[in-house]
Amino acid sequence: MSRKRLLAVAAVLLAPLAAVVAIAPTASAASSKFCEGGTYTTLGKTGTGKRFRGTVAAPAGRFTVQGNFTQFTIDPATFGIYDYAWTGRANVGDMTGGRFTPVYASKVPDHRGLALTSGIAVELRDEDMTLSRTGPGGLSMKIQAKDCAQGGIFQMEVERGDGARTRITHTLADGAFYYDNPNFRARLGQFLGDDCVDPATGPAGDRCVRVSPRVNIGADASPRLVLRDSAQVATRIKQPGCGPDFTNTLGLTETADHCGATSVWDVASGGRLGMVTGEDATEVANPPTNCTEDCEAGNQVKGGLAVLGFPAPVPAGVRLTPRTSVTGLDAPLTAP
Repeated sequence: MSRKRLLAVAAVLLAPLAAVVAIAPTASAASSKFCEGGTYTTLGKTGTGKRFRGTVAAPAGRFTVQGNFTQFTIDPATFGIYDYAWTGRANVGDMTGGRFTPVYASKVPDHRGLALTSGIAVELRDEDMTLSRTGPGGLSMKIQAKDCAQGGIFQMEVERGDGARTRITHTLADGAFYYDNPNFRARLGQFLGDDCVDPATGPAGDRCVRVSPRVNIGADASPRLVLRDSAQVATRIKQPGCGPDFTNTLGLTETADHCGATSVWDVASGGRLGMVTGEDATEVANPPTNCTEDCEAGNQVKGGLAVLGFPAPVPAGVRLTPRTSVTGLDAPLTAP
């Protein structure tokens, strides 16, 4: 089928969806313009000018990572992340409308009795930052971040000497929420992408991907902000207290066990848990590769994939509820 014919078929399929408002960034998610002016300052070091690379003594308590576009604090003993927010600084890729917008209250790993004890290895240059620290038992943590308005801008990697998984819990800030993206729900099961011959049959490939449910993150303060958790060699843990007996009225089995403000992940030793924002967050992408060494924050095919956007503002009816599990979480750690 020609591309023109495929577009015509897609137009027919989309006709009933006119009521769904799709908001997508106007520029490529890979645009370097999204990072113009970005730089981090932390532990007395700044990434402007020449690259800084060295080891810094760890402070006794949480320390701040201050960027022009994003900011957060870090617990040096665990490398848990707290108070992650967008500053609202102007940029062609700004999703906040100039508003300071908290998104994550915390991203906390459970090291099960271990702690990080070494100095903190710091690497800073322009918008890029890498922090790493080690501890007994073969424990090591690495944080990679980019001070950009959007894109693949954060990931946390963990390794253990025993090769076991590490449970990491994401908790959203007040005003931020997980939701079942209705733009993906409306195209469920279709094959989309530049290499697709037919939306019903594909065939599946790197640039022809079948649409599955998408849980995104939004924020009431900034309706055009969109994110999603991005995991590599990690398993999301079901939260029964947000299951069918407690959840919203969507009746969607794929997201019925996902709470509105928390997500829980078991991450393989050498795996990662991060986030992608903007166009990357609403791209119909292939699953991440099983990478456990030198993984990239943005792990998807660039170009050739469909971007479905998201509604802005996000309707109350597609937001996942309750915000936290009403029965707690008592699930055993999954095997490596």
